[in-house]
Amino acid sequence: MKSSIRRSRRVATAVALGSVLALTATACGDDGSGAGGDKGAEGSGKGKIVFWDNNGGVRTDIWKQIIADFEKANPSIKVEYVGIAATEYQSKVDTALRGGGLPDVGGVGAAMAAGFAAQNALDPLDGRLGKSTIKDQLNEGMVESLKSAGGGDVLYSIPTSANNGTLYYRTDLFKKAGLEAPTTWESFYEAAEKLTDAKKNEFGYTIRGGAGSIAQALDAMYGQSGITSFWDASGKKTTVNDPKNVEALEKYAGLYKKYTPAADLNNDFTKMVAQWDSGTIGMLNHNLGSYQDHVKALGTDKFRGIPQPTGPGGKRVQVSNPVDGLGLFKSSKNKEAAWKFIEFAASHASNSKWNESAGAIPSNTDAAKDAWISKAEPTKLAADALNDGSTTIVQLPYYLPDWNTISKAENEPGFQKVLLGDMSAKEFLDKMADQLNEAQAEWDQQKG
Repeated sequence: MKSSIRRSRRVATAVALGSVLALTATACGDDGSGAGGDKGAEGSGKGKIVFWDNNGGVRTDIWKQIIADFEKANPSIKVEYVGIAATEYQSKVDTALRGGGLPDVGGVGAAMAAGFAAQNALDPLDGRLGKSTIKDQLNEGMVESLKSAGGGDVLYSIPTSANNGTLYYRTDLFKKAGLEAPTTWESFYEAAEKLTDAKKNEFGYTIRGGAGSIAQALDAMYGQSGITSFWDASGKKTTVNDPKNVEALEKYAGLYKKYTPAADLNNDFTKMVAQWDSGTIGMLNHNLGSYQDHVKALGTDKFRGIPQPTGPGGKRVQVSNPVDGLGLFKSSKNKEAAWKFIEFAASHASNSKWNESAGAIPSNTDAAKDAWISKAEPTKLAADALNDGSTTIVQLPYYLPDWNTISKAENEPGFQKVLLGDMSAKEFLDKMADQLNEAQAEWDQQKG
């Protein structure tokens, strides 16, 4: 029944979207190709371009510095900066897709690439990158993540950064308990147990049970199982409910309320991070984005942030890390100038400057070697893990239209049931696998 409802909703959405685009195309008197039917143009390579920042406010200052540098190097081009809050960006672009007014350049991260590309809003960038000065400077894993997120082998966004999954641990508590760094899953579970004294409100770990819980659970599953692909050899069935992943989830979910606070059941990342910063909890899984919060709360001598633990055979396996990037909108009338800006932003100096400000991993491999990286240990270790070949990334199917629904609304309540013992890990993962396999089959049918 749920599958039928989901199918009906998806069909209705597709029909509605098609109708809106068709009406927009008719109103504009165009041929219906491109974003709102507008193919755009290469332009003169001079004049004004508009840039929409997908994390306005938070990253406005650093972008304005980079824009000033760009305009100094390219005096014939002016960049109009528009900062849009991350929570409003998707709807802002969707509105512009229906009614016009898209920018020349905009932030296009992994989670957005497929949706924008499916509406024919973005220009493919493989050809431009192949002729670019930065073609051999970009982290291959990030490029592949964005290609996969876009739904295939086409690159619709040039990567700028990755906000890698990180295991933070309290060095003071570990030292007191005589524990080594939790670099393996075995040592992680040992520490979770030894650092727990529920009577004193001391716990070894804080688990994410509320919003955003599925991605963290998948990371723990694949990290322990060592499975390196989200789909089997046929490409039609997910490995989510592989017996090794089921066993891994059973063990991971078994931490709840035994070695974690009971409040974790409803914790999203903000509550989880605040709880860890203000309490006596040994370990926390989050990403590099919370590093500065921990520094403010704990200083630099009470915690460390390290890459996810290694699993079978000493291999580290992680699900695809959040990769951000810049896309060129198809409706741009000045694509040559817009591409120059994207190329500049992803170059060594600019990419290093932006990521130092954000505490994220540079996409430019030369920037990843800069001195500031060594001073931000979690970022350095994460960058090393991505660049030295020690980490295998399991690409999540961001390209599936149902991915956000499956990985959030339809299964977060189910994961809470697993934590409470009201649903088995196998039952939970089998249900998710059925949803994913159906979504993949529909995707293949639409492509075929």
